[in-house]
Parts: sequence; structure tokens; C-alpha cells
Amino acid sequence: MSLKTYFLETRPHFLILSLVLIILSTSMALYDGFFNLKYSLLAFLGLLLLHISVNTFNDYYDYKSGVDLKTKRTPFSGGSGFLTSGAISAKKTFWLATISFILAVSIGIYFILNKGWFLLPIFILGAMFVLFYTNFLAKLGLGISELSAGLGLGTLPVLGVYLILNQDFSFSVLFASIPSGILVCNLLLLNEIPDVDADKIGKRKTLPILLGKDRAARIYSGLTLLVYLWIILGVIIKIMPPFTLIALFTLPLASKAIKGSMAHTDMDKLLPAQGANVMIVLLTQFLLGIGYILAKVV
Repeated sequence: MSLKTYFLETRPHFLILSLVLIILSTSMALYDGFFNLKYSLLAFLGLLLLHISVNTFNDYYDYKSGVDLKTKRTPFSGGSGFLTSGAISAKKTFWLATISFILAVSIGIYFILNKGWFLLPIFILGAMFVLFYTNFLAKLGLGISELSAGLGLGTLPVLGVYLILNQDFSFSVLFASIPSGILVCNLLLLNEIPDVDADKIGKRKTLPILLGKDRAARIYSGLTLLVYLWIILGVIIKIMPPFTLIALFTLPLASKAIKGSMAHTDMDKLLPAQGANVMIVLLTQFLLGIGYILAKVV
């Protein structure tokens, strides 16, 4: 089996999120006068490995439960398709996920020993989200599936990397990391809508299953608007620098995504909405990072 197959199984187009999270958290630390290229790069590697692990564990468990055998794949949902096509075995996928997780934990242990035990709660939560998301958390209901994704690949990495670089808690950074959690939560939520029938096979209790697709689309729309209101509020109360308002440039994409989510019965409209949603998640956080850098240097 080629290395290319292993690489594609990680779903590399989704891994860009890890880079954006590091850019944002590092920019926040730089704004507060802290920067360490070595630790930023090492944190990126650790987060990337965790992201690879959760992606491949998700593929493994969805294949074993039969979810991927029934799902209708899109460019944004439905898994990689490599296990169902036979391009890679379930066993190899499991070991790819496991080795990635072990390597990520090793980096986490390095940071704990060198930066402080205060990082341990965040790292434990992150590890739990990776190990138990697909086969446990996604089956609990109450929005836990979406919330755990938002925390595990949104708020916690931004806050955690900032703490690695600064070693001091900041309420303003916690406040500014909330949009990342909402955005990643929304990334999952919109992609869950076309997967409802397949997810039921895996006994998942996603919001589109529990509340219906229409209500899920309304929640998605409300959360999308909340991201921008949160940023504006942060600037008004002087927790976030005014330059972070450049993140509002993604509002046209948000309008497109919201309209498409409300027309979810039409895949010709939902698919572009999913694409716009991915761009919202990546660009909004990237622009927030740029805003912090501008606030530092201008």
C-alpha cells in the first residue's frame, strides 16, 4: 500500500483547520508579547496528529458499525470512502489512528513536563474527545456530539496553545476562543444533515436526528450569526482588538451557507452551503489571527 493512500485516508483537506487554529492562538500570544517558534511548531505537530487520529478513528468505527456502508458521501461529509472501497483495511486504519494518537500524547507529555502540569486538564479532555467521540460521545445526544467537536478542535486547542506560549491564563483569550468552538461545532452540524439516515444505523444522536433537519438548520443559522455578534461584542467591551473586525469579511459566505442550510432538501443548494461553511470556519479564524497581528504591529 502506498504512502499516498495513508495520506489521503487522513482527509488532509480537513487538516488545514489545525494549521488555522495554531495561527490564531500564536497570534493571540504574540499580541500579548509572547512568541516561541519552536513551541508553536511542536504544538502544531501535536494538534495535527490528534486531528489525524480523530479522523481515522472516525472512519474505522463508522466502517465497523456499518454507517459508511449506507452513507451518501459528499466532498464534506460521509467519511473518506477508502475503507468501503477496499483501498485500505480497517486494521491498518485503526493502527494509523492509534500511532498518531500515541505520538500526539508524547508531545503532550513533553509540554506538561517542560511547561507545567496546568496543561494536564486540557490535554486529558482533548484525548478523551479523540478516543471516545465516534463510539461513545456521538451517541449521548443533548448536543454533546457537536459540543465535543467544538471544544476538541476549536476552543481547547486555541486556549491550550496560548497557555503553552504564555503559561498564564487570560480571560480575554478564553473569550476570543469561543468563536472557534462555535465554528467547528457548526462545521459538524451542517455536515450531519445529509448523514441522518446513515447515522441512525450507528445509533448516533446528532441534533439533526434528535430535532429534525429543519430545526438543526435554524440552530446552525443562529450559531453562525452568534460568531459575528460575539466578535463585535468583544471589540465593544475591549476584550478583542478592533482589527479583529476584519473577520466580518466572511459575512457574505455566512449568508450563502445559511440560505443553503435552510434549503437542505435540495442537495444542489446544500452542497455549496457546506463548501461555504468550510471557508467560514477557516477564513474567519485566520482573519481573527491576522487581526491580532495587525493590532500588535500597527
